[in-house]
Parts: sequence; C-alpha cells; structure tokens
Amino acid sequence: MDIYYNPLDEACKSVRGGIRQNESFAIRIYGKSDEPCLFVLQKDGSEAQSLLMRHAPFGWEIELSFAETGLFFYWFQIGGRRAAMGKERALEYSDGAPSYQLLVYSEDFATPEWFKGGVLYQIFPDRFYKSGEVYPERGKWLHKSWKEAPEFRANKQGKVLNNDFFGGNFRGIAEKLDYLQSLRVTAIYLNPIFRAYSNHRYDTGDYTQVDSMLGTEEDFGSLVSECEKRGIKIILDGVFNHTGDDSRYFNKYGNYDELGAYQSKDSKYYAWYNFKHFPDKYDSWWGIDVLPAVNEGCQSYIDFITGENGVLRRWMNYPLGGFRLDVADELPDEFIEKIRSAVKTASPEAVVIGEVWEDASNKIAYSRRRKYFQGGELDSVMNYPLKDAIINFVVSGNSSLFRQTVGMLLDHYPKCVLDSLMNILGTHDTVRILTALGGDCAYSKEEMAVLKLSEKQRADAKNKLKIAAVLLYTVFGVPCVYYGDEIGMEGYADPFCRKPFEWDSMDEELLRHYQRLGSIRAQYGVFKSGTYRELFHDDHCVVYERRQGDEVVVTVVNLGRYKYQLRFEGVLFDLFSGERFENKINIEQFQCVIYGNKTPKF
Repeated sequence: MDIYYNPLDEACKSVRGGIRQNESFAIRIYGKSDEPCLFVLQKDGSEAQSLLMRHAPFGWEIELSFAETGLFFYWFQIGGRRAAMGKERALEYSDGAPSYQLLVYSEDFATPEWFKGGVLYQIFPDRFYKSGEVYPERGKWLHKSWKEAPEFRANKQGKVLNNDFFGGNFRGIAEKLDYLQSLRVTAIYLNPIFRAYSNHRYDTGDYTQVDSMLGTEEDFGSLVSECEKRGIKIILDGVFNHTGDDSRYFNKYGNYDELGAYQSKDSKYYAWYNFKHFPDKYDSWWGIDVLPAVNEGCQSYIDFITGENGVLRRWMNYPLGGFRLDVADELPDEFIEKIRSAVKTASPEAVVIGEVWEDASNKIAYSRRRKYFQGGELDSVMNYPLKDAIINFVVSGNSSLFRQTVGMLLDHYPKCVLDSLMNILGTHDTVRILTALGGDCAYSKEEMAVLKLSEKQRADAKNKLKIAAVLLYTVFGVPCVYYGDEIGMEGYADPFCRKPFEWDSMDEELLRHYQRLGSIRAQYGVFKSGTYRELFHDDHCVVYERRQGDEVVVTVVNLGRYKYQLRFEGVLFDLFSGERFENKINIEQFQCVIYGNKTPKF
C-alpha cells in the first residue's frame, strides 16, 4: 500500500515545526486502506502511548493539542506495521526507521522582532580597527605593525600565552560605523570586552570593568550610543562557565586587591570553584588551567551574574541588544533560565543566543537532555549545522546535505526561532570561510602561518563564497558576517582566523556582493518572518521561495550541468542585475541568482 506523510507538508502536519502549547493542529496520512492506524506518541523519558487515528476519505487523521511543554517523538502503526521517518522525512514502513520529533514550546514564548530580518556582524575587538594610542598593561605586548601575524608559538613552559595585542578598540569600531552601515548591519556581536589577561578575553578578569586596552567605559557607552543612532544594537559575549586564573575571583597571581579563591578558602569566591586538591588542582574548562571552571550552581555566583544588581543587569542598562552565551551546553538549564530572566527583565526585546554546535532542539550534553527552545532559555543559537551544510553544498556540488539540514531545522525548531537563528559561515573558532572553501589542509601551526591560497585557488574559493553567502542571506534566520570574510580575508584555525582586518587590501568585488545582499534583505520583509518553501531540487540544484503577503523572493542555486525553466505568474526581477522576467525564467547551468517581485533598488 502506498502511504504518504511528510511533516514539512502542511497538508500532512497543519503546523510546520515546533508546536505552541495548547495550539490545535492536525496530522494526516494519505493512503487507501481499511486497516487501523495508531499515532504512537512518546514524551522524552516516558512511556509511549497509542492513539487511534480517524479514518478519512484520503486516509487517516488526528487532531491534537498539548497542555504541557516538552520534547516528544512519534511514529505510526498501520495494520500492525511500524511506519516512521524515511528518506527526506517521508513515511516508510521500517522497524529501524527513526521516530519523528515534536517540540512543544511555551505559549508565551516569542523572540525579539527587531533582530529578525537584519544582518549581524561579528567583531573580535582587538583586531578590527585601532584609533589613537593604545598602551599595553602588565604582561601584555603590542605588535609594532597592524599587518603582522598573531603570535602562535608556545613559551618555554609549552603554553601559548595569547598576550600579544594589535590595539583594536571601541573608538576604532565607532569610526567604522559608516562601513558597517554599507553592509546594512543591524547588530554587532562583540567577542568578550571585559577586563582579562589574554587577547581573546575569554579568561575574564573582572565582569564589572571593560578592558582598558579597548578604552574606557565612557568609550563603550559612546559606541553604544552611536550605534543606536544608526539602528544598530550591540550584543555582548557572556562567558559564564569559567573565569581566568588571573582574575579578581580566582586571583592566582595576586594581581587583584581582593582575596581570591586560589589564595584562601576564606575567600568569598571560594565556593565558586571546584577544587580537587586545594589550591593547585581544580576543575577547568577542557583541562586548561588558566580557565578555572565556575560552579554555576553556587547561589552567590548565580546572584552575582543574574541578580537585581548583577552583572547582566548592569550592562543591560546601556542598553544592549542582548547576550551571546559562550559554551551554552556547559551551562545548566536552570542557570540559563536565570540568565534569560535577568536579560529580559532589563529589556524584554533583548536577544539571548547560545553557542550550540548541533541540533539544539534535542541536544544531549553531559548525559542530560537540554531544552533550549521550550520558552525559558534561548531565543537563538549559532547555526553550525547550516554552516556545514552550505559549505558541503558549494564544495561538493551536491544538494543533499543542505536540503536535509534545512528540512531538519524546519521540522524541529519553532518558527520564531527559525527567524532568529544566527547563521554563520565562519567565526573566531573556525577556519576562515575563504580558506575552508579553497585551501589545502594544514597540519601544524607553522604550516598555517605561511600557507595562502594560490591565485587559482582564491578565484575558485571566491566564486564558491559568493554562492555560500547567497544561501546564508536568503534562508530563514539572520546572517552573521565574521569580520573580514566580506573582503576576502584568509586564515586557518585560531589564531590565524583572528588576524587584523585588512583595511588596505579589501577585495572590492566580494565586498560589493555582500553589500548587495544586505541591500536585498533591507528591501524585503520576507526575510523577517516569511515562509520558506522548496520549489524544486535535484542532486545539484535547489530552488526555494521566501514569501510574506504579496512579497516573494526566489533563490536559485544550480551547481549542475542541467538547464531548467521556472514558470510562474507575474513578474520577477533579477535582484543583482535588475533584469525583468515575465511568467518564466530559464535556469542555466552553474547559476546562482536571487529573484524578487519588486523593482530592485541599487
């Protein structure tokens, strides 16, 4: 018997993706049979229950609503045979097929509207732009030239100190806001800005102070104000899983004027840390002893970060656009809930983004299922699955992983989360996207320091990056540009992906491409909360539509040798060239185009 069910088809599941608590929806299976069909539902961690589906002229159907939030799994029993998720989420008879997933989220869960439809830009503060004189503090040194490579060599004790600086600062960012506006940036995500020893500042020294090498707190306030005038929000990096060993709280080296946890069990910060053998053996982030791990269950630490007079509310007073939470899957759910509450109390429209590298709807971390999108934790996550899928598509020419990943996200995430996803091609933790698309493998830091793309590799990688950027900017979610990717910067892994911005050697062609993509997003409301629908695919081609009201944008990425014809009613414009098409468009081989139904503005 032929059966058909696909949760991405609203004829089968009337609400696509996550389900709002107490929202009614229907599930329908299409197939002719007199056999009974059971809807088998299992809440995560609980026993399964079976519900009899009603016979209908087309097959079977059931209407549902959920009074409780949570993660559920489901499958079907048709005439005693198990039917579950097969290829491309279609239904198939198989005892081994995985269950479908159903995420039920709180009825009052919503994500910030201002964030949707925009463009996010990530800045590693020390490496973006330097304005004025910058003077290094104790134990730190400043490169003589902006063009030098970051230091990567270990000292005699085998440690990379990360104590080399280039002097990028708040005033430098403020001076380049015109540039960021040319990219239609609506939010800036800053890597850590609080006082710390290292150039990356993930080893927080004092949560209540900005790092003096970046400027004063007045400089920071001025940057926030200048951004606000231009419709740009600042999002800060919240590093709450660990501190630095050279911090006010741990104070291993006695550089602070308070009694630190390392110095005495009588320190008010002692309970923040987990000592195995005081003072030299303690839990640290991934065993890195300069990053002692914090006990996020300690009430005094929770109050310090999330309390009425805590760190989060202090900085949210500026006001900020929100926080990105470093290593979110290493923070307890209860702590993230308190972080969210503190941020949202200060500003209900602030965004809370988590660093999660996998499918965040069903993530298991440290043997515990997480519940990031049920309404009390995150608004968004860094979309690493999409990053990997886009790179795979443009490198291999095969659309399969891209389509599978898009389908998974559409099926698993609430719509308000889809519209807010932080879509990335690269970050401070990954190889530069241009290098990833065209570079040779490098197996040591010494190789990474000297390897560069050949002229041919660079040209090929640049073409691929243009396609990748089109996908990044036109699927659901918010594209995030890692500083310098838009001008063709190269670089292998840390620290080579963190080189200073190359202001005097920008790839103008690539920059114009990114500027155009930003302009397209600014002209169309479909990118804010429009629907996503795949119109056509084969092994090497994907055509999808974003639609909201009367607005339509169609993205075509054809990396194969076949040609097609797209037929439609009305007029579409090539949003890069402005060419007008009526009722049909010829899709050429190796073509990447965005079409829209409004006369483009250049």
